[in-house]
Amino acid sequence: MATTRRKKKPTVCLVLQGGGALGAYHIGAYKALQDHGFTPDWFAGISIGALNAAVLAGNKPEDRLDKLEAFWQRISRPGTDAHLPPQMATAFNTASASQALMFGQPDFFVPRPVNPWLAAPGEAATSFYDTRPLFSTLEDLADWDLINSKAARLTVGATRVTDGELVFFDSKSDTLVPAHAVASGSLPPGFPATQIGEDHYWDGGVVSNTPINGLLELAEDEDLLIFMVDLWNANGELPKTMSEVLWREKEIQYASRTSEHIEALMAKRNLDHVLAKAPGLVDSAQVPDVTSLKVGRKIDIVHITFDPLQGHIPLSDAEFSRRSIRLRKECGFADMTRAIEESPWTQPNEGLPCHFHKRQCDGSWLKEKKLDKAS
Repeated sequence: MATTRRKKKPTVCLVLQGGGALGAYHIGAYKALQDHGFTPDWFAGISIGALNAAVLAGNKPEDRLDKLEAFWQRISRPGTDAHLPPQMATAFNTASASQALMFGQPDFFVPRPVNPWLAAPGEAATSFYDTRPLFSTLEDLADWDLINSKAARLTVGATRVTDGELVFFDSKSDTLVPAHAVASGSLPPGFPATQIGEDHYWDGGVVSNTPINGLLELAEDEDLLIFMVDLWNANGELPKTMSEVLWREKEIQYASRTSEHIEALMAKRNLDHVLAKAPGLVDSAQVPDVTSLKVGRKIDIVHITFDPLQGHIPLSDAEFSRRSIRLRKECGFADMTRAIEESPWTQPNEGLPCHFHKRQCDGSWLKEKKLDKAS
């Protein structure tokens, strides 16, 4: 592992955002971590991020990448993986997404035989697809006894349907089963709510598409080095076509305002640190509301975000072709490799314990990314 400015080894966390088929980006990001000697101690995810996190946490470190690759092979159909010119990529991707909508994805979800608008009240009337195949896939590819042994920690977020609360299920305190990961990815109206105990849950992305806040709330006194891998970017260009409008709307909807949330949390955490060093301020009328986060932890968050490929369509999150999976995976590997090579968490700091390293916001890096992309 690369040297850090810390006196002790931090807990390495991998946080994976939801985004359907875009989640193939997570494969490459994890491969880069593995190649550089970073073995996560804690996996957290929402939606497709929860499914990927479950497969990773549910295997020994030496098997994780192979099992994650196997997961994406199982939920995609064999087909062309050729390099296509941009003008053909859009048509290819549209056909691939249309196939997913019509026929579902193998070992993932299948269309219901009766349209839910015509079905009798009940589960079959609440979604267009049945996710039962996914339960078997997760049973096959993840060792849930290993997950619950706490060898590596797993946290997944899902939305309780009856009160809209985002609930985090954590292997440190809960006994996790495939239903917890499936619940995290049960996005309505495509997928039905998943029952856990007496409650039913939808996709965590209905409330927040990134589990970073839940992870930080669950963390105790350990130092954290968090690699946060997002699939949607809140920042983007003004759309010029209806296709771009539909895509931009999705980006804004699912980006979860991650940067703003984390920057606010980091500011609050660093304020705790300052107040701890100047306890006289606590009783001052100028500081009436003392923050409550622990002051002993050091937190570094390294943030990378997927940037759409040429030929992407508004339904890219439902486009599971093996060609697109490969391209997204390559982007994830390149982006995480650059972040690790820069290693911002090893650099001298201003004495504050919490830092948010938004490596995807470097202008020259973004320019280089766009030039490097395959069509």
